[in-house]
Amino acid sequence: MERPVSSEVTGADASGPDPQLAVTMGFTGFGKKARTFDLEAMFEQTRRTAVERSRKTLEAREKEEDMNREKELRRPTEDTEPTSSGLNVIRDSSKSSSRDTSSSESEESSDSSDDELIGPPLPLKMTEEPDSLVEEDILGPLPAPLNEEGEDDDEDDSEEEENPVQKIPDSHEITLKHGTKTVSALGLDPSGARLVTGGYDYDVKFWDFAGMDASFKAFRSLQPCECHQIKSLQYSNTGDMILVVSGSSQAKVIDRDGFEVMECIKGDQYIVDMANTKGHTAMLHTGSWHPKIKGEFMTCSNDATVRTWEVENPKKQKSVFKPRTMQGKKVIPTTCTYSRDGNLIAAACQNGSIQMWDRNLTVHPKFHYKQAHEPGTDTSCVTFSYDGNVLASRGGDDTLKLWDVRQFNKPLFSASGLPTMFPMTDCCFSPDDQLIVTGTSVQRGRGSGKLVFFDRKTFQRAYEIDITDASVVRCLWHPKLNQIMVGTGNGLAKVYYDPNRSQRGAKLCVVKTQRKAKQAETLTQDYIITPHALPMFREPRQRSTRKQLEKDRLDPLKSHKPEPPVAGPGRGGRVGTHGGTLSSYIVKNIALDKTDDSNPREAILRHAKAAEDNPYWVSPAYSKTQPKTMFAQVESDDEEAKNEPEWKKRKI
Repeated sequence: MERPVSSEVTGADASGPDPQLAVTMGFTGFGKKARTFDLEAMFEQTRRTAVERSRKTLEAREKEEDMNREKELRRPTEDTEPTSSGLNVIRDSSKSSSRDTSSSESEESSDSSDDELIGPPLPLKMTEEPDSLVEEDILGPLPAPLNEEGEDDDEDDSEEEENPVQKIPDSHEITLKHGTKTVSALGLDPSGARLVTGGYDYDVKFWDFAGMDASFKAFRSLQPCECHQIKSLQYSNTGDMILVVSGSSQAKVIDRDGFEVMECIKGDQYIVDMANTKGHTAMLHTGSWHPKIKGEFMTCSNDATVRTWEVENPKKQKSVFKPRTMQGKKVIPTTCTYSRDGNLIAAACQNGSIQMWDRNLTVHPKFHYKQAHEPGTDTSCVTFSYDGNVLASRGGDDTLKLWDVRQFNKPLFSASGLPTMFPMTDCCFSPDDQLIVTGTSVQRGRGSGKLVFFDRKTFQRAYEIDITDASVVRCLWHPKLNQIMVGTGNGLAKVYYDPNRSQRGAKLCVVKTQRKAKQAETLTQDYIITPHALPMFREPRQRSTRKQLEKDRLDPLKSHKPEPPVAGPGRGGRVGTHGGTLSSYIVKNIALDKTDDSNPREAILRHAKAAEDNPYWVSPAYSKTQPKTMFAQVESDDEEAKNEPEWKKRKI
């Protein structure tokens, strides 16, 4: 039975095209006849092919199972019972009979009924569910596939074999020239696009990795705190602000381009209780942004306080924490930081203690460990691990210690022999929390500063990098870029990276060639602004240097190229300097240097005897007109006395 696809089309074919429709549509014929399909024949053919494919797959699976079963039966078994073998035979015979009956039933049903499933074969779980149950009863649970086990074992071996030292990105490095004095502060924004460096020369320099070329020059340099050394620089968690801590008592916040956003107020130094002042009254040491709350940061100072601030309220601090000794006396905090979740505030003090407060409770410290480092030494850094359970402290007693925040009663590990001579030598964790990094200091001309890596689990020295012949002051391992920034005592900032493991950062500027400076830009004249001058004396406003250069190129006088010197014979009205004419010969000889550096008197007297013997130039010219020399006669004193008149004699 043939079923037409469309009744309208078949009707049109039987009775012919409608004349009114043909006139309306504008064509005389409707083309070929519509195709007709026998859907029942198509369904029957599809069903038969599906049944054949499913039968073949079932037969192949039965053969595989029989082969596996024979292999299992051939294996020697220690405790064999006759009942088990009989059970196996019975179950095997039952399985084969059931399969035969099921196959015969499936053939009959496929031929008789049209309700059988059509399509790809069913999954193994649905088709052979009873068989799998029988196999599990006899042989136990089937083992996992060998390939998957091998892959898992390979992955475990690779993870165990991969040493954390191999993850250190130190194969390549670039050097950024900050100045001649110590680089005492480093800051990198969360995205890793910009780096800021500060030093003892009061300068803060901005480095843009995407905008730099191979010359590695900073795009901006400024002195935000005038004549105070920069001690700490840190980007906020959003990357739009930078906290600047200097040797003054007032911290500053600047934006990404270096413009001031706020400056903390200075407190009253004549008030005894520092909690009643509105700000710090002595030199600052360091500062840190809150990791979660936008616009909140913390500073510590020589006035024995740790203060938290808000960018929106620079006129007064938010809260004050006052470190105390066990006897209740004041003690100066040398460094401070937030925990990773921002709930704890940790500070290290000059008496060697480490104290931690709850951020919302300013009265008593939550943890207080006295003599964490030697008293009288400045602990230069405390930092939390990324999991927030471990605290690392870099002491002025040349040690690095690791503490468990949950059991803050003794250090987990301690490493000595790490000399430091700067009050801001810091330490940091690797992005995977497996390594701890710190720098060492050296005296000038007595070795090189090193970057030392410690394994967190064993606290053994895992790796060292010789940085330069000066001290290593700052170190920063960015988790997103996987690059290490180092600040040294000779004014350098070095960036270590691995082309395969690192991302962006220094890799962006290394591949760019150094751009040549345009000489025309240096010759442009300065624009003098005279707003109140008359229009006839007012200079036209310069839009930009590029537009002015393009305008000068159109001017034939300004863009005239100086003509080179003439080589060979002259041309175009210009005389050649080495031509064959008399004038060129005279010019050439006059231009010769015939200066005599000897004594002029000796040079003249050298020719005196020759001129006297052979007068040629001067004497013959004046021989006729030159008067003869006549010398006067000299009388003696007695004759002069006789010849004197009488009146002179009388007068004497």
